[in-house]
Amino acid sequence: MGTDSKLGRSNKRSGFFRKIGNSFSEFGKRFVDGSIGTKLSHFIFGAGSFYHGQIIKGLIFLLIQVGILAVMIFCPSINNTPYGWKALVNLSLKNVFEGGEFDPLTGEMAVGSDCKLMILFGFVTIALIFIYFIVWSINIASSYKADNDKKVGKKPTTFKDDLKELLDGKFHVLMLTPTCIAATVFTILPTIFMISLAFTTYNQQDMHNLGTNLFHWNGFQNFISVFTGEGSLGFEIKNRFLPVLGWTFIWAIFATLTCYFGGIILALLINKKDLKAKKLFRTLFILTIAVPQFISLLAVRNLLGEYGPINSLLQSIGWTSAPIGFLGLKATDSEILAKIMVIVINMWVGIPYTMLMTSGILMNIPSDLYEAARVDGASTLKMFFKITLPYVIFVTTPYLISSFVGNINSFNTIYLLTGGGPAYPGYQAGGTDLLVTWLYKVTIDQGSYNTGAVIGIFTFLITATITLITYRRSKAYNEEDTFQ
Repeated sequence: MGTDSKLGRSNKRSGFFRKIGNSFSEFGKRFVDGSIGTKLSHFIFGAGSFYHGQIIKGLIFLLIQVGILAVMIFCPSINNTPYGWKALVNLSLKNVFEGGEFDPLTGEMAVGSDCKLMILFGFVTIALIFIYFIVWSINIASSYKADNDKKVGKKPTTFKDDLKELLDGKFHVLMLTPTCIAATVFTILPTIFMISLAFTTYNQQDMHNLGTNLFHWNGFQNFISVFTGEGSLGFEIKNRFLPVLGWTFIWAIFATLTCYFGGIILALLINKKDLKAKKLFRTLFILTIAVPQFISLLAVRNLLGEYGPINSLLQSIGWTSAPIGFLGLKATDSEILAKIMVIVINMWVGIPYTMLMTSGILMNIPSDLYEAARVDGASTLKMFFKITLPYVIFVTTPYLISSFVGNINSFNTIYLLTGGGPAYPGYQAGGTDLLVTWLYKVTIDQGSYNTGAVIGIFTFLITATITLITYRRSKAYNEEDTFQ
């Protein structure tokens, strides 16, 4: 088994390098065997399209080339920060100056450098270069296809033919292209930008007036300080990172399992054949979904607060002599009690989602499985563990994994209920803080954006690793089209 897996990995690697080699050989073949238009397309976008009479397509290719080259050469700027080749130079963060200085040539105060924009525009310029080479490759491939069409006696496709093909055989390309562009602009580029801040000195002390944001690259210094404890924030991270990480995992495990199995049990109870008013019960639990989560959480926080009705009732009947710190809002409150309470309260807002999803799954379990089990003398409990639960887990494994990852990043529940408390004197991270709420405090409250980016990277690596390993080992992945 181990030998087979090694051979499979070896074949995949050799196949990958073979594809790269084939790409280079194909590129050379197109240049040698292609027409004059195809050869010119390597230097002038759309030349091959013009050569084959595809005027509109050629104009589109040419305009893209001219537009990108104009940006790269003339370097238009926003807020005195340029795009193009200057943006690539500025990406080193060496050409920076502070604002607030009087410029005798203009008679005005000079606006300083904004290193955030320098990094952002530098990455945007790199993205433009990638787009340039993608369009360059498409332009050559289009011209070479027209060459081959002519060789077999076909006419090169017109722009109208290409549009028809996009709406038919290449409809997936038409639909996926806007999605890929949006993902790049709104997800990939911001993610790369935020990751890059982890390798800089950017913090609140580097924010000045007049648009100046001065900071520099410092390599892996921020990562090193996490483990060595250099600086006040580095000392806090070194001492609080592992406790916060441990509680994050405990919270994610309990929050996921309680809501998951609670929802399954609730769905089974509501779907019992002899239960009356099923629609009423479903409606009542669905109402907890309809009410915005932050309203429910704030309402519970007020109910369990120091001067809330729960504490007032307990004191009035003589059960307690002082308010109980259910949510750890004071530094002297019990950390364990606060952790238990947030897990219990989370069940109220989380179980209905699983109940609603599981109800639909239970209705699709083949009834003959239960009938055969009854004939064999299986009890209700045994049918649950041998038929119902395996079927539900098989279908909902991706949901279970996504719920676990979502709970690791569950900001609302912790922040709105406890605010991360009870507080630890001298530390930013409290007793119930998760990595994500601690990240919020480090960046928003303390302004240490570079350190916050480091915590964000650690959080991403942990969640991504767990997700990939768990899903790849699950039955839902390995036996995707079967259920036994």
